[in-house]
Amino acid sequence: MERLQAEGALVQLSERFTNSAAFGNLFREGMDLVEETAAYLDGAGRIEAKALDRAVSLTYATESMRLTTRLMQLASWLLLHRAVKEGEMTLVQANREKTKVKLTAADPGPADTIEKLPAQLQDLIHRSMSLQSRVRRLDTTIHTPPAEHSAIGNPLVPHLNALKAAFER
Repeated sequence: MERLQAEGALVQLSERFTNSAAFGNLFREGMDLVEETAAYLDGAGRIEAKALDRAVSLTYATESMRLTTRLMQLASWLLLHRAVKEGEMTLVQANREKTKVKLTAADPGPADTIEKLPAQLQDLIHRSMSLQSRVRRLDTTIHTPPAEHSAIGNPLVPHLNALKAAFER
């Protein structure tokens, strides 16, 4: 029974969120970032990478792979939640599927190595990290069952009991 109540609370929060303008904006932002990154890495980024010295070129390759991995994981999360919004799956199904999505995937390397990369790649990395941070917070909010309110009881009861005890003396 408690599990069903927790799942019901998860569904309500998720339905409200996925049907909100905030989710629509987040979804568009994420998908636009994926497209922008792909265009950069296939175009200007490829040209910029050829002009880098050997050590920075290796960093460029590593960080572009990390960026791509991070964005694919974020896109997977966004697509799962859009499927919930569209009624293609339930939140419980999405919750099971999201275990395959690694929202901690591919954190970038040290800041001093990132600083040596072309400015546009740095910008894409920073924007992807910001998006990842927001999605992680949302994921925690949506998929964490609410605290057991029945176990806590009424928080005023201890205070009321203390007042009763004080006035009964």
